[in-house]
Amino acid sequence: MHKQRVVFVHGLGSFGAAAWPKQHGMALAYDALFLRRHGFDARAEPLASDVAADVAILVNALKDAGGGHVVAHEQGAISAMVAAVERPDLVYSLSLVEPACLSLTAELPATASHRALMEPLFEVRTQLNDVDYQREYFRRAFSAETGEVDTPEALRAARRLRLQAPPWEAPLHIVPGVPTLVLTGGWEPLYEEIAGYLRETGALHRVAAGGHRPQDSIDGDRVIRSFVADVGRAMSVQAS
Repeated sequence: MHKQRVVFVHGLGSFGAAAWPKQHGMALAYDALFLRRHGFDARAEPLASDVAADVAILVNALKDAGGGHVVAHEQGAISAMVAAVERPDLVYSLSLVEPACLSLTAELPATASHRALMEPLFEVRTQLNDVDYQREYFRRAFSAETGEVDTPEALRAARRLRLQAPPWEAPLHIVPGVPTLVLTGGWEPLYEEIAGYLRETGALHRVAAGGHRPQDSIDGDRVIRSFVADVGRAMSVQAS
């Protein structure tokens, strides 16, 4: 039996399969592919973010299977939405988890407040070292402290974070006709505002516990799996 492809696109933290621990089991029912975005590598030096490169990686992964479902977290949702606009023929569905799609909601209050908080930090990021930037980023974005940055992996993660472009600069557009789920953790007005905007354009919005990673909760994982399965079944019925 042919398995539909599901491509997972990570956010700023862990990448590849490590970013989706609760979704590994989906490989039993789907052709699951856990991408690494541009500049994310376990050993190579980090590179500056590049939405076009991320879109190319995603589109190529979908082309190989003739299309598929896309599940994306945080900044990964930006390239997922761009890919769906450019190649809607390849995207069966979009599941956007805590999507950092700030350019869609630039005029709304929570997004404007977040940008006012974060933009001064982005403006001086070339003047800060990697560790200081990461510490201040986490303090502003999550009201949290970072752990010890004392391993090569942690140092690469700090450098990679500093090389990421501001999410409000992404050239995003609404994706017409592609079934879309937005999953949020219900903890941060910014992501609820983005989800509300997408809901008004036709997306399904669900909330699950888990903070910025609701996909790691039992409920969040269930929501993703159910949505992908429902779209997949609908496609099979239409094709029969």
